Amino acid sequence: MTHTRYAFIKANWHNAIVAKALEGFCSIIPSEQVDVFDVPGAFEMPLIADDLASTDKYAAIAAAAFVVDGGIYRHEFVAQSVVEGLMRVSLDRKMPVLSISLTPHQYQETNHHNEIYEKHFIEKGQEAARAALMIVKTRNSIKK
Repeated sequence: MTHTRYAFIKANWHNAIVAKALEGFCSIIPSEQVDVFDVPGAFEMPLIADDLASTDKYAAIAAAAFVVDGGIYRHEFVAQSVVEGLMRVSLDRKMPVLSISLTPHQYQETNHHNEIYEKHFIEKGQEAARAALMIVKTRNSIKK
C-alpha cells in the first residue's frame, strides 16, 4: 500500500523558528497531506515518532527542533540523543524518519539571529520534504 500522508513532529521550544520548518515542508508537500504533532521539546520527538511509525498511516515522518545552549546542560547531548533516537525509530520500524533538528554553535535571542534561523528553517523544511518524497519513491521502486 502506498501512503500519501506525512507526519510532522514540531518541538515547541523556539516555536516561532521551528514553525518555519513546517512552512517550508508544506510548500513542497501540501498541508492537506501533513498531520502535525506538537511536543514540548526535542527530547520527546523519538517517542512520538515511534508511536506514529507504529500506526502504518504515514509515508514518512519529519521531526523539527531548534536545540540551543540553555546553560543548564550540554545541548549537544540533547541533539545527539534526539538524532540517534530518530534514526533508531527509522531502522526499527522500517519507516523514513527525517530530522530537521538544528543545533547552532552561537545563538542569541535577537531579531537578527531569529531572522537568520527562521529563513534557514524554511529551507530545511523544504529539503526534508524533498527527501521524504525521494526516499518514498526509492523504497517503492525497490518493492516492485
